[in-house]
Amino acid sequence: MQLVVGRIGRAHGIRGDVSVEVRTDEPELRLGPGAVLFTDPAAIGPLTVETGRVHSGRLLLRFAGVKDRTAAEALRGTMLIAEVDPDETPDDPDEYYDHQLIGLDVVLADGTPVGELTEVLHLPYQDLLTVQRPDGTEVLIPFVEQIVPTIDLDEQRVVITPPPGLIDAADAGAGAGAEEGSGDGSDAGPGAGPDAGENGGSDAGENGGGA
Repeated sequence: MQLVVGRIGRAHGIRGDVSVEVRTDEPELRLGPGAVLFTDPAAIGPLTVETGRVHSGRLLLRFAGVKDRTAAEALRGTMLIAEVDPDETPDDPDEYYDHQLIGLDVVLADGTPVGELTEVLHLPYQDLLTVQRPDGTEVLIPFVEQIVPTIDLDEQRVVITPPPGLIDAADAGAGAGAEEGSGDGSDAGPGAGPDAGENGGSDAGENGGGA
């Protein structure tokens, strides 16, 4: 399975270093020296990580064969993709890979259906879960333990306890009921977190998943 673990940003310095937007909770594993990464666009890769370091809070990588700023700048915007065993799980039991989470049912603590988890967003400040509701609209749920206390892979569901205003419980229940009553037989059933990722698999933060 291929998961996005990073996105190349601007060139840094004159020796071929690039900044990388990390989309995995296991950067040491997925983006460490020696890692071979596929790319999107595919024609740019594969890329082999030669060196890595953190500078002013940003991850800087240098890839084999990329020797100067011009070559580094040409990589800007490229997605970095790791090959991950679909049966692999994070070492930390409280972390999940994105592919383990996507497709799970999302419900409130009382069992009220909210929708289906369709994407894990790895943002610089926080990971978010994208949940598609029965009416087709989407809601973003901060992926933190206080709001996402339970992930049950056996039951294929995520339990959320959103603060007031984040999601309307009455609308969630009504939306599910309206869809069930439409006669089309559809529902919001199922279709997983520091490698994305493992983005792409990516991993998600403190409760998180990804690559």
